[in-house]
Amino acid sequence: MLITRLIKRSADWNREICDGLCRKFPRSFGSESYVDELMKRINETLVSEKPSTVLEVGGIDRPLLRKGHGYRYDGLDIEERESCYAIYDEFLVQSIEAPVGGGYDMIVSITLLEHVPENSAAIKNIYDALKPGGITHHYIPAKGHPYALALRLVGPVWQKRLIRLLRSQTVNVTGYPTYFDHCSVREMKTLFEENGFADIEIRAFYRANDYFAFFIPFYIFVSFFENLCALMQWTGFASGFVITAKRPTSRQD
Repeated sequence: MLITRLIKRSADWNREICDGLCRKFPRSFGSESYVDELMKRINETLVSEKPSTVLEVGGIDRPLLRKGHGYRYDGLDIEERESCYAIYDEFLVQSIEAPVGGGYDMIVSITLLEHVPENSAAIKNIYDALKPGGITHHYIPAKGHPYALALRLVGPVWQKRLIRLLRSQTVNVTGYPTYFDHCSVREMKTLFEENGFADIEIRAFYRANDYFAFFIPFYIFVSFFENLCALMQWTGFASGFVITAKRPTSRQD
């Protein structure tokens, strides 16, 4: 349809302008990478703890790591693709809301837990699947940022339709239903503590302006709101956070 093509063309043009603003004024519109922070923590654990078993939850066929580097690398997801059985040493088709067999030295995920309806079950199962002394690392998009509020407002059906129009370059990797259960710095920290985790380290990130790059005024407004939240350390409005926690060698009651 002509209207659809015009909307997509307008969104692409706005995105080009926003990308240019980010390149020219990175301090105002850019940010540090949460992926870099997550991978830094994971790699530090690989070096210092030398885990023999690693589980990635929700990685499907886009894993954070590679098998064949001195540890057994398993994957878990509610979906499966043929390549998953080659990417991982073992691939489990299930929800993290169900118990996970086996003891792991490290469990990791990226942009997964916002898609889980019941994170109280997920965090308990992650704890139970870790060996005593095991470590877990996650990047979790947060529910208080404007993009998260917008996702919940439009719902999963309209979310997929709007992605095709306004963020077509991400259509193959986004669009899954989002629940944001306990997905805030405060709530997730409490949930980890309630399940027995110790040594909890959290770093908040504030930038998700790319979701609004389809319309320049939205992009600019959200960017400056993010800058204010980062300056004031208002984690309730964070776009997401990296969280690291450890299962103690003996549970503290």
